[in-house]
Amino acid sequence: MELNKNNFLIDQNFQLNQQATDLNTNYSNKQIKKKLKKVRRELSEIQNTLYAHAKYSVLVCFQGMDSSGKDSLIREVFKDFNIRGVVAHSFKKPSLKELQHDFLWRHYKALPGRGKFGVFNRSHYENVLISQVHPSIVLNENLPTVQSIDDLTPDFWEQRINQINNFEKHIAFNGMIVLKFFLNISKEEQRQRLLRRLEKPNKNWKFAPEDIKERKLWNKYIEVYDEVMKKSSFPHAPWYCVPSDNKHLSRLIVAEIILETMKSYTDIKNPPVTDEVKKNLKDYIEGLQPS
Repeated sequence: MELNKNNFLIDQNFQLNQQATDLNTNYSNKQIKKKLKKVRRELSEIQNTLYAHAKYSVLVCFQGMDSSGKDSLIREVFKDFNIRGVVAHSFKKPSLKELQHDFLWRHYKALPGRGKFGVFNRSHYENVLISQVHPSIVLNENLPTVQSIDDLTPDFWEQRINQINNFEKHIAFNGMIVLKFFLNISKEEQRQRLLRRLEKPNKNWKFAPEDIKERKLWNKYIEVYDEVMKKSSFPHAPWYCVPSDNKHLSRLIVAEIILETMKSYTDIKNPPVTDEVKKNLKDYIEGLQPS
């Protein structure tokens, strides 16, 4: 099963409302899961090398409508990683302390160190996605230039997107590999998933009344996502639109894209063994033999 990452890449001609939410691969979910298991093993090996190399870091961001499968995808794609080399952050409503800083502060301090993977479940893009649909959120930031919603002009949002672009350009220049994924589900699939949350007692905790209210704003969200992703997808920080009605397939597509990207960094290698270790290798091995 060959999944070319360029087929999912977002460019200037992208139109979200015309993107597929599912693909006909002629593969069963069992075959897809088997393939994912193989890709995960390859990724875990690359992760170990990245950790030893300690010159690059990787930031993987996930966005999507409510119930698009972000949590389970992160669990399944990264489950074979060594825990020391991956850190996941789920960004909720900003705390009082976070609101005392600029909107990127809490994201900047959560970035992975060299040699590590960082996973953002929702990300800095909430500040130009959710905030455009619910602009009153920005008033909580207590910005000197924003006294009311009327101050949130198109220029304000353009500036904020540019700030995000500059942020990503800066971290990419300093050795961070940035990948951004939008999990694209249909409105009908979301309806089915929300119903399952209500019908299964062990899933009830996932449901919030706000989910129904947000669903009524579906078209507005699609419009904002479309605009923001087109304006922030660059070679150093690309966006990918992943068909996600089939959770198994979306996990595989994301894993394949990460793997293909990592393989393109041919300079990521294990550090060389020191001359001292080379010279005394046999002695070390002999010294560890049972006495």
